[in-house]
Amino acid sequence: MLDFDDVLTNTPSSEHTRVSPAPSTRVNVADKRAINGRTDVNQLVPFKYHWAWDKYLAGCANHWMPQEIAMSRDIAQWKDPRALSADERLIIKRNLGFFTTADSLAANNIVLGTYRHITAPECRQYLLRQAFEEAIHTHAYQYIVESLGLDESEIFNAYHEIPSIRAKDEFLIPFIDTLTDASFKTGTPSTDQQLLRSLIVFACMMEGLFFYVGFVQILALGRQNKMPGAAEQYQYILRDESMHCNFGIDLINTIKQENPHLWTPAFRAEIIDLMQQAVELEYRYAEDTMPRGILGLNAPMFKEYLRFIANRRLQQIGLDAHFANTGNPFPWMSEMIDLKKEKNFFETRVTEYQTGGALSWD
Repeated sequence: MLDFDDVLTNTPSSEHTRVSPAPSTRVNVADKRAINGRTDVNQLVPFKYHWAWDKYLAGCANHWMPQEIAMSRDIAQWKDPRALSADERLIIKRNLGFFTTADSLAANNIVLGTYRHITAPECRQYLLRQAFEEAIHTHAYQYIVESLGLDESEIFNAYHEIPSIRAKDEFLIPFIDTLTDASFKTGTPSTDQQLLRSLIVFACMMEGLFFYVGFVQILALGRQNKMPGAAEQYQYILRDESMHCNFGIDLINTIKQENPHLWTPAFRAEIIDLMQQAVELEYRYAEDTMPRGILGLNAPMFKEYLRFIANRRLQQIGLDAHFANTGNPFPWMSEMIDLKKEKNFFETRVTEYQTGGALSWD
């Protein structure tokens, strides 16, 4: 049986997590590194990565809980056979089916994988907050499922039973397995590239692309005063995921800056190929969830939208746009991310949200 020292020895950053005799010199901020650092990860300050700490503070300020949001109108609409069409009900169930497990996968990837390999304590602090937010998101989907009285087995097994959902999860699993493998350690160009690849897949493709068909669909329902409670929760989740994506991109670019030898032409080509695969998988999901036009949307509109987002993600990590002739058919989505300005939303007005007790409606 492993004892505590064995566990530490099997952890890539064990020399940093073990309490050791006082060093001869104190932590120098210039010596900090996002990965493969040799400074004490237990010492949060002095700060080097101020952007990570700022995002941690923003995440804390944006705290919310699902139970704060009323579901009475959603329940009434779900029970009324005239309130929602069969296609609208399909969208809701398919999206809950994907999201319920997607955020659990993201949390596992953070807690069991990414966190172990990041040696900047500021970034670790944000990852802890992000993991909690993933738990809140999973809680939100469960709250919606329970409120509507949906078949829990059907929803939570969708990633096993719905091909378009399963295909997205199977795309992600190898990158989770890489980071959560207890024997995986960074420190060589090959393993550092494996880490960087997994970070790009999760920030730019999972959180930055795979969630967006669902966000558009559920928020489009909300814009028509349908399922307002669920839509409000998805809006908060979208804001959180946008922060997760931006944090991941900043982390990726920091690792690139500190380790430029990893950013080879072959590696860049591989990332573009992975992005192409991700766009195809998410478009297949759009076709599955939306076999007919609905809510002023149709599946072909998502083909342009996904390529537009993919180009943006590639450019954010320093690659050229890959897809030609793309635009944003859903400009209203950018407004949904920003909850800090007063605006009409589901016939209500939401003011800046800081904590559960500060959420103001009139």
